[in-house]
Amino acid sequence: MLGRDTMSDGAAALPWLVIRQDDNGNRYRVGRYATQGEAQKVADKLDEHGHEQLYWVERVGQSTRP
Repeated sequence: MLGRDTMSDGAAALPWLVIRQDDNGNRYRVGRYATQGEAQKVADKLDEHGHEQLYWVERVGQSTRP
């Protein structure tokens, strides 16, 4: 469809983010997922590695970490 905003379409289809924060406070988006459960499963798996990074899930546009 002409004139559709593809960024908005992607946010609607994959609204859940996995975010990683390293020990220096730098944040990176690891991936986008369709459901909160799917994103949480990925974050939990990554968190099992026990490194200095923190992983969490947030919805697009709703940052929950400072």
